[in-house]
Amino acid sequence: MFKNRSDAGRQLAARLAHLKSEQPVVLALPRGGVPVAFEVATALQAPLDFVLVRKIGVPWQPELAVAAVVDGDQPQIVENEDVMRTLTIPEDFIQEEAKRQLQEIDRRRTLYRGDRTCVDVKGCTAIVVDDGIATGATARAALRAIRRAGPKRLVLAAAVAPRTTVEILRAECDEIVCVATPDDFGAISVFYADFHQVSDDEVVDLLRRGNVTFMERRVKG
Repeated sequence: MFKNRSDAGRQLAARLAHLKSEQPVVLALPRGGVPVAFEVATALQAPLDFVLVRKIGVPWQPELAVAAVVDGDQPQIVENEDVMRTLTIPEDFIQEEAKRQLQEIDRRRTLYRGDRTCVDVKGCTAIVVDDGIATGATARAALRAIRRAGPKRLVLAAAVAPRTTVEILRAECDEIVCVATPDDFGAISVFYADFHQVSDDEVVDLLRRGNVTFMERRVKG
């Protein structure tokens, strides 16, 4: 369905064009969401920033999210209640793993942001972007954290997500935009010809380029 994340971003941007007049803020979920969000921010002529969320995987199946922890003055843990209940994951595992993931969040914040201040979303239309959504635990944590910052409108945008997950997440935001919502999902990677692991260097470069482009356009405007 997608050649790569840039292709997914361009397809997603076309479906978000109705929000351009609202002068939105685009927030990527690193690392995979950054190349997608870069294309969205470029098309909407919007500032590009990020929200740091780390998945907490099931001990014996790390790709299955049992919870997620999101950065902030008061970090939030959002649990995947269905997985918690079905697999009886102990609460102390969630707390210990959250501490470990917050260390990685600290590392990424320092590396990705540098001396830049974060974009203020209060009173704005905030678009949270990812390359794909599976269980929704990471997206849910991000949306709840951004909602606390007081945006006028909160939009979740992803290249692909299962239809059932999309319906569950509708309660967390004002609008959801996806290029594809298949019933038979499997994994995000199967929808991409190129789904390489995005590097920290790529993230830093795209965030820098995205904001340089936005500032240049604002000066010209």
